[in-house]
Amino acid sequence: MLSFRNIWDIYRRASYSKYNTLSGSELVPSVSLLVPAYNEELTITENVRCLMTLNYPTYEVIVINDGSSDRTLDVLIKEYELTLLPNPEVRGRLETKPVRGVYYNPQYPHLYVIDKENGGKADSLNAGINLSRYPLISSIDADSLLEKDALIRMARMYMENPEETVAIGGDVRIANGCVIENGAVKNVSLPRKMWPMFQSIEYMKAFLGGRIGWSQINGLIIVSGAFGMFRKDYVIAVGGYRGGYPGEDMNIIIKLHRYMLENKIRYRVAFCPEAVCWTQAPDTYNILSNQRKRWGRGNLKNMIENRDMVFNPKYKVMGLLTMPYNVIFEALNPYFRITGLLALLGYVMLDMTNWHVLLVFGLVNFLSGYLLSIGALLLEEIAFRRYTKLSDLVKMLLFSALKFVGYHQLGVLWRVQGHIQYLQNNNSWGTMTRQSWKDKKEAA
Repeated sequence: MLSFRNIWDIYRRASYSKYNTLSGSELVPSVSLLVPAYNEELTITENVRCLMTLNYPTYEVIVINDGSSDRTLDVLIKEYELTLLPNPEVRGRLETKPVRGVYYNPQYPHLYVIDKENGGKADSLNAGINLSRYPLISSIDADSLLEKDALIRMARMYMENPEETVAIGGDVRIANGCVIENGAVKNVSLPRKMWPMFQSIEYMKAFLGGRIGWSQINGLIIVSGAFGMFRKDYVIAVGGYRGGYPGEDMNIIIKLHRYMLENKIRYRVAFCPEAVCWTQAPDTYNILSNQRKRWGRGNLKNMIENRDMVFNPKYKVMGLLTMPYNVIFEALNPYFRITGLLALLGYVMLDMTNWHVLLVFGLVNFLSGYLLSIGALLLEEIAFRRYTKLSDLVKMLLFSALKFVGYHQLGVLWRVQGHIQYLQNNNSWGTMTRQSWKDKKEAA
Protein backbone atom coordinates (compact mmCIF):
# COMPACT_ATOMS: atom_id res chain seq x y z
CA MET A 1 0.00 0.00 0.00
CA LEU A 2 2.81 2.40 0.85
CA SER A 3 4.59 1.49 -2.39
CA PHE A 4 1.48 2.28 -4.45
CA ARG A 5 0.94 5.48 -2.50
CA ASN A 6 4.39 6.69 -3.58
CA ILE A 7 4.59 5.21 -7.08
CA TRP A 8 3.17 8.27 -8.91
CA ASP A 9 5.80 10.52 -7.34
CA ILE A 10 8.44 8.01 -8.42
CA TYR A 11 7.00 7.91 -11.94
CA ARG A 12 7.12 11.70 -12.26
CA ARG A 13 10.61 11.82 -10.81
CA ALA A 14 11.83 9.08 -13.15
CA SER A 15 10.20 10.63 -16.24
CA TYR A 16 10.64 14.36 -15.79
CA SER A 17 13.57 14.85 -13.43
CA LYS A 18 16.37 16.93 -14.93
CA TYR A 19 19.00 14.62 -13.46
CA ASN A 20 21.04 14.76 -16.69
CA THR A 21 21.80 18.42 -16.03
CA LEU A 22 23.60 17.31 -12.87
CA SER A 23 26.06 15.08 -14.71
CA GLY A 24 28.31 18.06 -15.43
CA SER A 25 27.63 20.06 -12.28
CA GLU A 26 30.32 20.83 -9.72
CA LEU A 27 27.65 20.78 -7.00
CA VAL A 28 27.19 17.02 -7.22
CA PRO A 29 29.03 15.30 -4.34
CA SER A 30 32.01 13.14 -5.27
CA VAL A 31 31.68 9.38 -4.82
CA SER A 32 34.10 6.51 -4.27
CA LEU A 33 32.85 3.29 -5.91
CA LEU A 34 34.01 0.23 -3.97
CA VAL A 35 34.09 -3.09 -5.87
CA PRO A 36 35.02 -6.16 -3.78
CA ALA A 37 36.30 -8.90 -6.09
CA TYR A 38 37.00 -12.53 -5.25
CA ASN A 39 37.62 -14.86 -8.20
CA GLU A 40 35.89 -12.53 -10.66
CA GLU A 41 38.22 -12.83 -13.67
CA LEU A 42 35.31 -13.57 -16.02
CA THR A 43 33.26 -10.46 -15.18
CA ILE A 44 35.62 -7.89 -13.68
CA THR A 45 36.74 -6.29 -16.97
CA GLU A 46 33.18 -5.57 -18.14
CA ASN A 47 32.25 -4.33 -14.68
CA VAL A 48 35.13 -1.85 -14.49
CA ARG A 49 34.55 -0.73 -18.07
CA CYS A 50 30.95 0.00 -17.17
CA LEU A 51 31.90 1.93 -14.03
CA MET A 52 34.50 4.01 -15.86
CA THR A 53 31.88 5.39 -18.26
CA LEU A 54 29.09 6.48 -15.90
CA ASN A 55 27.34 9.83 -16.37
CA TYR A 56 28.80 11.39 -13.23
CA PRO A 57 31.09 14.39 -12.76
CA THR A 58 33.61 13.29 -10.12
CA TYR A 59 34.14 9.78 -8.84
CA GLU A 60 36.76 7.10 -8.39
CA VAL A 61 36.62 3.34 -8.84
CA ILE A 62 38.40 1.22 -6.22
CA VAL A 63 38.53 -2.49 -6.99
CA ILE A 64 39.53 -4.63 -4.01
CA ASN A 65 41.04 -7.98 -4.98
CA ASP A 66 40.28 -10.07 -1.91
CA GLY A 67 43.03 -12.67 -2.24
CA SER A 68 41.54 -14.23 -5.38
CA SER A 69 42.87 -17.64 -6.36
CA ASP A 70 42.16 -17.02 -10.04
CA ARG A 71 43.52 -14.34 -12.42
CA THR A 72 41.33 -11.44 -11.27
CA LEU A 73 44.31 -9.23 -10.40
CA ASP A 74 46.32 -10.23 -13.49
CA VAL A 75 43.38 -9.47 -15.78
CA LEU A 76 43.04 -5.95 -14.35
CA ILE A 77 46.79 -5.28 -14.45
CA LYS A 78 46.96 -6.37 -18.08
CA GLU A 79 43.79 -4.58 -19.21
CA TYR A 80 44.70 -1.21 -17.66
CA GLU A 81 48.52 -1.54 -17.60
CA LEU A 82 48.61 -0.95 -13.86
CA THR A 83 51.77 -0.61 -11.80
CA LEU A 84 52.39 -0.84 -8.07
CA LEU A 85 52.09 2.46 -6.20
CA PRO A 86 55.14 2.96 -3.96
CA ASN A 87 53.44 4.96 -1.17
CA PRO A 88 49.64 4.93 -1.46
CA GLU A 89 47.85 7.41 0.78
CA VAL A 90 45.67 5.50 3.25
CA ARG A 91 43.18 7.86 4.89
CA GLY A 92 40.98 5.57 6.98
CA ARG A 93 41.82 3.49 10.04
CA LEU A 94 39.36 0.61 9.78
CA GLU A 95 40.99 -2.69 10.66
CA THR A 96 41.44 -5.06 7.70
CA LYS A 97 43.51 -8.00 6.54
CA PRO A 98 47.01 -6.98 5.33
CA VAL A 99 47.09 -5.04 2.06
CA ARG A 100 49.76 -6.38 -0.29
CA GLY A 101 49.74 -3.40 -2.62
CA VAL A 102 47.80 -0.74 -4.50
CA TYR A 103 47.96 -0.61 -8.31
CA TYR A 104 47.45 2.47 -10.47
CA ASN A 105 47.95 3.91 -13.95
CA PRO A 106 48.00 7.73 -14.45
CA GLN A 107 46.27 7.20 -17.80
CA TYR A 108 43.23 6.06 -15.77
CA PRO A 109 43.38 8.57 -12.91
CA HIS A 110 40.11 7.48 -11.33
CA LEU A 111 40.94 3.76 -11.07
CA TYR A 112 42.71 2.07 -8.17
CA VAL A 113 43.12 -1.65 -7.51
CA ILE A 114 43.86 -2.91 -3.99
CA ASP A 115 45.43 -6.34 -3.60
CA LYS A 116 44.93 -7.80 -0.13
CA GLU A 117 44.80 -11.06 1.75
CA ASN A 118 41.45 -12.82 1.77
CA GLY A 119 39.16 -11.52 4.49
CA GLY A 120 35.67 -11.58 3.02
CA LYS A 121 33.45 -8.96 1.45
CA ALA A 122 33.07 -6.79 4.56
CA ASP A 123 36.84 -6.69 5.05
CA SER A 124 37.31 -5.70 1.40
CA LEU A 125 34.82 -2.85 1.71
CA ASN A 126 36.65 -1.57 4.80
CA ALA A 127 39.94 -1.65 2.89
CA GLY A 128 38.31 0.35 0.09
CA ILE A 129 36.97 2.89 2.61
CA ASN A 130 40.47 3.35 4.02
CA LEU A 131 41.84 4.28 0.58
CA SER A 132 38.84 6.30 -0.62
CA ARG A 133 39.07 10.07 -1.04
CA TYR A 134 35.45 11.17 -1.26
CA PRO A 135 32.65 11.80 1.29
CA LEU A 136 30.22 9.34 -0.30
CA ILE A 137 30.93 5.67 -0.92
CA SER A 138 29.02 3.25 -3.10
CA SER A 139 29.31 -0.53 -2.77
CA ILE A 140 28.94 -2.48 -6.02
CA ASP A 141 29.28 -6.21 -6.65
CA ALA A 142 31.89 -7.29 -9.17
CA ASP A 143 29.29 -9.22 -11.17
CA SER A 144 26.99 -6.20 -11.50
CA LEU A 145 26.54 -3.53 -14.16
CA LEU A 146 25.15 -0.07 -13.43
CA GLU A 147 22.96 1.79 -15.88
CA LYS A 148 24.81 4.89 -17.04
CA ASP A 149 22.53 7.27 -15.14
CA ALA A 150 22.10 5.10 -12.02
CA LEU A 151 24.64 6.94 -9.88
CA ILE A 152 23.46 10.43 -10.84
CA ARG A 153 19.84 9.48 -10.07
CA MET A 154 20.92 8.27 -6.66
CA ALA A 155 22.98 11.42 -6.07
CA ARG A 156 19.97 13.56 -6.95
CA MET A 157 17.97 11.86 -4.20
CA TYR A 158 20.85 12.42 -1.77
CA MET A 159 21.06 16.11 -2.69
CA GLU A 160 17.37 16.59 -1.77
CA ASN A 161 18.30 16.10 1.89
CA PRO A 162 22.07 15.63 2.35
CA GLU A 163 22.04 16.44 6.08
CA GLU A 164 19.73 13.54 6.96
CA THR A 165 20.43 10.93 4.25
CA VAL A 166 22.88 8.32 5.53
CA ALA A 167 22.24 5.56 2.98
CA ILE A 168 20.39 4.99 -0.29
CA GLY A 169 19.64 1.65 -1.91
CA GLY A 170 19.31 1.05 -5.62
CA ASP A 171 17.07 -1.33 -7.57
CA VAL A 172 18.74 -4.65 -8.43
CA ARG A 173 17.52 -6.56 -11.48
CA ILE A 174 18.49 -9.86 -13.06
CA ALA A 175 20.73 -9.55 -16.12
CA ASN A 176 20.46 -13.19 -17.22
CA GLY A 177 18.89 -13.13 -20.66
CA CYS A 178 19.85 -9.51 -21.41
CA VAL A 179 22.24 -8.56 -24.21
CA ILE A 180 25.42 -7.00 -22.76
CA GLU A 181 27.73 -4.91 -24.93
CA ASN A 182 30.74 -2.87 -23.77
CA GLY A 183 29.78 -3.04 -20.13
CA ALA A 184 26.16 -1.95 -20.64
CA VAL A 185 22.77 -3.63 -20.96
CA LYS A 186 21.76 -3.02 -24.58
CA ASN A 187 18.66 -5.18 -24.80
CA VAL A 188 16.50 -5.99 -21.77
CA SER A 189 14.91 -9.41 -21.74
CA LEU A 190 13.78 -11.94 -19.17
CA PRO A 191 15.95 -14.97 -18.36
CA ARG A 192 15.40 -18.11 -20.38
CA LYS A 193 16.39 -20.51 -17.60
CA MET A 194 13.99 -21.46 -14.83
CA TRP A 195 16.03 -20.52 -11.72
CA PRO A 196 16.97 -16.96 -12.83
CA MET A 197 13.36 -16.42 -13.96
CA PHE A 198 12.01 -17.24 -10.52
CA GLN A 199 14.56 -14.84 -9.04
CA SER A 200 13.50 -12.05 -11.42
CA ILE A 201 9.96 -12.24 -10.03
CA GLU A 202 11.31 -12.51 -6.49
CA TYR A 203 13.56 -9.46 -6.85
CA MET A 204 10.79 -7.37 -8.39
CA LYS A 205 8.47 -8.19 -5.50
CA ALA A 206 11.14 -7.49 -2.88
CA PHE A 207 12.46 -4.22 -4.32
CA LEU A 208 9.37 -2.60 -5.85
CA GLY A 209 6.67 -4.14 -3.68
CA GLY A 210 8.68 -4.05 -0.46
CA ARG A 211 11.53 -1.57 -0.26
CA ILE A 212 9.65 1.39 -1.74
CA GLY A 213 7.10 1.02 1.05
CA TRP A 214 9.60 0.43 3.87
CA SER A 215 11.64 3.48 2.84
CA GLN A 216 8.54 5.68 3.13
CA ILE A 217 8.37 5.05 6.87
CA ASN A 218 12.17 5.03 7.30
CA GLY A 219 12.05 1.36 8.17
CA LEU A 220 14.35 -0.05 5.50
CA ILE A 221 16.49 -2.77 7.06
CA ILE A 222 18.75 -3.59 4.11
CA VAL A 223 20.50 -1.82 1.26
CA SER A 224 21.57 -4.50 -1.19
CA GLY A 225 25.29 -5.17 -1.28
CA ALA A 226 25.02 -5.20 -5.07
CA PHE A 227 24.42 -1.43 -5.20
CA GLY A 228 24.10 1.15 -2.45
CA MET A 229 25.36 4.61 -1.50
CA PHE A 230 26.45 5.71 1.98
CA ARG A 231 27.81 8.70 3.83
CA LYS A 232 31.35 7.63 4.64
CA ASP A 233 31.60 9.54 7.92
CA TYR A 234 28.68 7.65 9.45
CA VAL A 235 29.90 4.28 8.14
CA ILE A 236 33.22 4.95 9.87
CA ALA A 237 31.41 6.18 13.00
CA VAL A 238 29.70 2.79 13.41
CA GLY A 239 32.98 0.92 12.93
CA GLY A 240 32.65 0.07 9.25
CA TYR A 241 31.37 -3.22 7.89
CA ARG A 242 31.16 -6.20 10.23
CA GLY A 243 33.18 -9.13 8.95
CA GLY A 244 33.19 -12.79 9.83
CA TYR A 245 29.78 -13.81 8.56
CA PRO A 246 27.37 -13.23 5.66
CA GLY A 247 24.76 -10.50 5.91
CA GLU A 248 27.11 -7.51 6.02
CA ASP A 249 24.70 -5.44 3.91
CA MET A 250 21.90 -5.85 6.45
CA ASN A 251 24.26 -5.44 9.39
CA ILE A 252 25.61 -2.04 8.30
CA ILE A 253 22.06 -0.66 7.91
CA ILE A 254 21.00 -1.94 11.33
CA LYS A 255 24.12 -0.36 12.84
CA LEU A 256 23.34 2.96 11.15
CA HIS A 257 19.75 2.91 12.44
CA ARG A 258 20.96 2.08 15.95
CA TYR A 259 23.68 4.76 15.96
CA MET A 260 21.42 7.54 14.67
CA LEU A 261 18.55 6.70 17.03
CA GLU A 262 20.75 6.29 20.11
CA ASN A 263 22.43 9.62 19.41
CA LYS A 264 19.09 11.29 18.57
CA ILE A 265 20.24 12.42 15.12
CA ARG A 266 17.61 13.02 12.42
CA TYR A 267 18.25 10.69 9.50
CA ARG A 268 16.76 8.64 6.71
CA VAL A 269 17.67 5.44 4.87
CA ALA A 270 16.19 5.86 1.39
CA PHE A 271 15.48 3.71 -1.64
CA CYS A 272 15.86 4.93 -5.23
CA PRO A 273 14.08 2.51 -7.61
CA GLU A 274 15.08 4.55 -10.68
CA ALA A 275 18.77 3.77 -10.03
CA VAL A 276 19.14 0.32 -11.57
CA CYS A 277 21.90 -2.22 -11.19
CA TRP A 278 21.91 -5.41 -13.29
CA THR A 279 23.42 -8.52 -11.72
CA GLN A 280 24.04 -12.14 -12.60
CA ALA A 281 21.71 -14.52 -10.77
CA PRO A 282 22.58 -18.12 -9.93
CA ASP A 283 21.34 -20.36 -12.72
CA THR A 284 21.79 -23.78 -11.10
CA TYR A 285 20.15 -25.40 -8.09
CA ASN A 286 23.38 -25.87 -6.10
CA ILE A 287 24.59 -22.29 -6.48
CA LEU A 288 21.16 -20.84 -5.71
CA SER A 289 20.71 -23.04 -2.64
CA ASN A 290 24.14 -22.02 -1.31
CA GLN A 291 23.24 -18.35 -1.76
CA ARG A 292 19.91 -18.70 0.06
CA LYS A 293 21.42 -20.69 2.91
CA ARG A 294 23.98 -17.91 3.31
CA TRP A 295 21.21 -15.28 3.36
CA GLY A 296 19.37 -17.33 5.98
CA ARG A 297 22.47 -17.46 8.19
CA GLY A 298 23.07 -13.75 7.86
CA ASN A 299 19.48 -12.80 8.63
CA LEU A 300 19.29 -15.03 11.71
CA LYS A 301 22.60 -13.78 13.11
CA ASN A 302 21.59 -10.15 12.63
CA MET A 303 18.27 -10.74 14.37
CA ILE A 304 19.88 -12.54 17.31
CA GLU A 305 22.66 -10.00 17.78
CA ASN A 306 20.21 -7.08 17.65
CA ARG A 307 17.37 -8.71 19.61
CA ASP A 308 17.40 -5.82 22.10
CA MET A 309 15.87 -3.62 19.38
CA VAL A 310 12.79 -5.83 18.91
CA PHE A 311 9.64 -4.18 20.32
CA ASN A 312 11.82 -1.48 21.88
CA PRO A 313 10.14 1.96 21.50
CA LYS A 314 13.57 3.60 21.80
CA TYR A 315 14.24 2.47 18.22
CA LYS A 316 10.94 3.81 16.84
CA VAL A 317 9.90 2.26 13.50
CA MET A 318 12.91 -0.06 13.48
CA GLY A 319 12.16 -1.39 16.96
CA LEU A 320 8.37 -1.49 16.82
CA LEU A 321 7.79 -2.59 13.21
CA THR A 322 10.79 -3.49 11.06
CA MET A 323 12.67 -5.75 13.46
CA PRO A 324 9.54 -7.62 14.69
CA TYR A 325 8.44 -8.05 11.07
CA ASN A 326 11.81 -9.58 10.15
CA VAL A 327 11.84 -11.87 13.15
CA ILE A 328 8.32 -13.17 12.48
CA PHE A 329 8.08 -13.14 8.68
CA GLU A 330 11.73 -13.81 7.79
CA ALA A 331 13.61 -15.63 10.55
CA LEU A 332 10.67 -17.65 11.96
CA ASN A 333 8.72 -17.90 8.71
CA PRO A 334 9.89 -21.40 7.71
CA TYR A 335 8.88 -22.83 11.08
CA PHE A 336 5.39 -21.36 10.85
CA ARG A 337 5.09 -22.89 7.39
CA ILE A 338 6.37 -26.31 8.47
CA THR A 339 4.25 -26.52 11.64
CA GLY A 340 1.21 -25.26 9.72
CA LEU A 341 1.67 -27.98 7.12
CA LEU A 342 2.12 -30.63 9.83
CA ALA A 343 -1.02 -29.40 11.60
CA LEU A 344 -2.97 -29.57 8.33
CA LEU A 345 -1.78 -33.12 7.71
CA GLY A 346 -2.78 -34.01 11.26
CA TYR A 347 -6.30 -32.63 10.71
CA VAL A 348 -6.65 -34.76 7.59
CA MET A 349 -5.33 -37.93 9.24
CA LEU A 350 -7.67 -37.43 12.21
CA ASP A 351 -10.56 -36.77 9.83
CA MET A 352 -11.07 -33.32 11.37
CA THR A 353 -11.52 -31.59 8.01
CA ASN A 354 -12.76 -32.26 4.48
CA TRP A 355 -11.74 -31.44 0.93
CA HIS A 356 -13.83 -28.23 0.88
CA VAL A 357 -11.76 -26.78 3.74
CA LEU A 358 -8.51 -27.88 2.12
CA LEU A 359 -9.54 -26.31 -1.19
CA VAL A 360 -10.48 -22.99 0.41
CA PHE A 361 -7.29 -22.98 2.47
CA GLY A 362 -5.17 -23.66 -0.61
CA LEU A 363 -6.89 -20.97 -2.68
CA VAL A 364 -6.59 -18.33 0.03
CA ASN A 365 -2.92 -19.18 0.50
CA PHE A 366 -2.24 -18.99 -3.24
CA LEU A 367 -4.28 -15.88 -4.01
CA SER A 368 -2.89 -13.83 -1.12
CA GLY A 369 0.68 -14.45 -2.29
CA TYR A 370 -0.17 -14.12 -5.98
CA LEU A 371 -1.81 -10.73 -5.44
CA LEU A 372 1.40 -9.43 -3.84
CA SER A 373 3.36 -10.53 -6.91
CA ILE A 374 0.77 -8.94 -9.22
CA GLY A 375 1.07 -5.73 -7.19
CA ALA A 376 4.81 -5.65 -7.84
CA LEU A 377 4.21 -6.20 -11.57
CA LEU A 378 1.72 -3.31 -11.60
CA LEU A 379 4.29 -1.05 -9.95
CA GLU A 380 6.78 -2.07 -12.64
CA GLU A 381 4.31 -1.39 -15.45
CA ILE A 382 3.20 1.97 -14.04
CA ALA A 383 6.59 3.53 -13.38
CA PHE A 384 9.39 1.73 -15.23
CA ARG A 385 8.33 -0.66 -18.01
CA ARG A 386 11.77 -2.20 -18.44
CA TYR A 387 10.13 -5.23 -20.08
CA THR A 388 8.19 -3.96 -23.08
CA LYS A 389 7.17 -7.18 -24.85
CA LEU A 390 3.74 -8.70 -24.21
CA SER A 391 5.36 -12.13 -24.04
CA ASP A 392 7.51 -10.91 -21.13
CA LEU A 393 4.43 -9.78 -19.22
CA VAL A 394 2.70 -13.13 -19.81
CA LYS A 395 5.84 -14.95 -18.72
CA MET A 396 6.07 -12.91 -15.50
CA LEU A 397 2.41 -13.62 -14.68
CA LEU A 398 2.96 -17.33 -15.30
CA PHE A 399 6.09 -17.63 -13.16
CA SER A 400 4.45 -15.54 -10.42
CA ALA A 401 1.97 -18.39 -10.11
CA LEU A 402 4.40 -21.27 -10.67
CA LYS A 403 6.72 -20.18 -7.87
CA PHE A 404 4.10 -21.31 -5.34
CA VAL A 405 4.48 -24.89 -6.58
CA GLY A 406 7.92 -25.97 -5.43
CA TYR A 407 10.04 -22.82 -5.41
CA HIS A 408 8.47 -21.40 -2.24
CA GLN A 409 8.85 -24.75 -0.52
CA LEU A 410 12.51 -24.93 -1.50
CA GLY A 411 12.98 -21.45 -0.04
CA VAL A 412 11.69 -22.76 3.30
CA LEU A 413 14.09 -25.72 3.12
CA TRP A 414 17.09 -23.52 2.26
CA ARG A 415 16.36 -21.13 5.11
CA VAL A 416 16.11 -23.94 7.65
CA GLN A 417 19.37 -25.41 6.34
CA GLY A 418 20.95 -21.96 6.69
CA HIS A 419 19.82 -21.80 10.31
CA ILE A 420 21.34 -25.23 10.94
CA GLN A 421 24.61 -24.00 9.42
CA TYR A 422 24.48 -20.98 11.73
CA LEU A 423 24.15 -23.28 14.77
CA GLN A 424 27.13 -25.23 13.42
CA ASN A 425 29.16 -21.98 13.17
CA ASN A 426 29.44 -22.48 9.43
CA ASN A 427 30.43 -19.09 7.97
CA SER A 428 31.48 -20.31 4.53
CA TRP A 429 30.46 -18.17 1.57
CA GLY A 430 29.66 -21.09 -0.71
CA THR A 431 30.55 -21.54 -4.36
CA MET A 432 29.37 -18.92 -6.85
CA THR A 433 30.41 -19.81 -10.38
CA ARG A 434 30.53 -16.82 -12.69
CA GLN A 435 29.89 -16.65 -16.40
CA SER A 436 31.51 -13.99 -18.55
CA TRP A 437 29.27 -11.21 -19.85
CA LYS A 438 30.33 -12.21 -23.35
CA ASP A 439 28.89 -15.67 -22.75
CA LYS A 440 25.72 -14.06 -21.42
CA LYS A 441 25.40 -12.05 -24.60
CA GLU A 442 25.85 -15.13 -26.78
CA ALA A 443 23.39 -17.14 -24.68
CA ALA A 444 20.81 -14.37 -24.95
